[in-house]
Amino acid sequence: MTDTLRPVEDAVIEVSDRPQKLKRSIGVVGGTLLTLSCVTPASTLFVVVPDLFGSLGTATALTIAIGCLLCIAVAFCYSELGTLIPSAGGEYAMVSTLAGRLAGWLVFVLSLLVVMVVPPVIAMGTADYLTPIVHLDPAMTGAGVMLMATLAGLLDLRANAWITGIFLVLEVVAAGVVALLGFAHSERGVDSLVTMQVAGSGGHTDTVTAMLVISGLAIALFATQGFSTAVYLSEELENPRRNVARTVLATLAISSVIILVPVVAITMGASDVKALTDGDLSGMVTAWSNSAVGTFVSLCVALAIINAGIVMVIQNSRVLFASARDKAWPEPVNNALSKLGRFGSPWVATLLVGVPGALLCFVNLDTLYGVTGVSVTGMYLLVAIAALLARRGSHRHQSAWRMPLWPAMPVLLIAVLVYVLTLQEVSYLLWTGGITAVATLYWVLYLRPRRDTRWLVSIPEDTQE
Repeated sequence: MTDTLRPVEDAVIEVSDRPQKLKRSIGVVGGTLLTLSCVTPASTLFVVVPDLFGSLGTATALTIAIGCLLCIAVAFCYSELGTLIPSAGGEYAMVSTLAGRLAGWLVFVLSLLVVMVVPPVIAMGTADYLTPIVHLDPAMTGAGVMLMATLAGLLDLRANAWITGIFLVLEVVAAGVVALLGFAHSERGVDSLVTMQVAGSGGHTDTVTAMLVISGLAIALFATQGFSTAVYLSEELENPRRNVARTVLATLAISSVIILVPVVAITMGASDVKALTDGDLSGMVTAWSNSAVGTFVSLCVALAIINAGIVMVIQNSRVLFASARDKAWPEPVNNALSKLGRFGSPWVATLLVGVPGALLCFVNLDTLYGVTGVSVTGMYLLVAIAALLARRGSHRHQSAWRMPLWPAMPVLLIAVLVYVLTLQEVSYLLWTGGITAVATLYWVLYLRPRRDTRWLVSIPEDTQE
């Protein structure tokens, strides 16, 4: 870490021609609505959880509960670093400031992979949940969702908070309906949550091992990870030193309840272990009620996915905007990405996230999706390392929210994330490693020789105390 950032005030003085600052327009409620929409708890419940039911059966609720507890360590790291370094750059701004500019650049590249791949992958899932009404091509539907999300991302952030808030209410209602129906049709008691059974071949029941539960944490750990959106919005949150931490922690608590309670209800309400392992949640809802209720729940999930697309475009455009303000690219590119539109949103950056995302819906994204999983894990790992360095030198006395049980929390997180990386396929690790190597070459050949005028990560002046 020999190439660390200069003091923020020096960078601000030298780069006086920076683009306009983002407008502070939302409080904790608006920020929480936007962040919850990125978590998309209903999407997690109906898309991710069925896969866990298939492999873990009745142990799914226990696995998700453990994952939520581990996410507390992640939330603490984001809360402390997000209030210490409140920048739209999110992870890369935090890591650059605390762990060095090269580490921050690599985090940015990893986040850029997520920016371009995850939204279209999620958007293509919309067609599945519109099936009760109309059969659509997943690629065409996903592209339409991405374009719709791009148009919404060009609006004022306060308007988007209301739009996503309405969609969020619908998906929470859907999760609530599933929970009520599951509890009302309980076939087994609370003790079933720790019996750890899954349907095996030949119609018999197998026991879920502790090692299988641990491997399931690779998915469960990230079930509520969208709370990091609060950090990307830190420049547009009022009083970020206080509200970033409140938004992160509130989002984690609310999303954990929205996901975990229906999972418990489904586990108790499934007719048998085989029905639970099959993971056909729509079928369960229809069996517990009728086809109309099943259709309503499916439509709410489709809206949740659209909601997530809007918030992801908003979040990801802020990352590109911040990279231009911090001089990551040649000057013409920086000037374009830093342009703010009529509603105060970075419109060029928004288009560069949304339009290519629509085109990616027509590409086979299986490998890219695997690479994204590795990228997210690596990004969180570097954030946890930065959290270990957050109390050195002048940062020790800077005004910020401070996590309890430091440094135990980031150390625990680092251990878990290293384990998660060991579970990934070698090909995905090699792809991500190759992209990281190319990014390092860009740093060595372009950014580092121009370190006085390029990659000058800074905190906006009006957030400092």
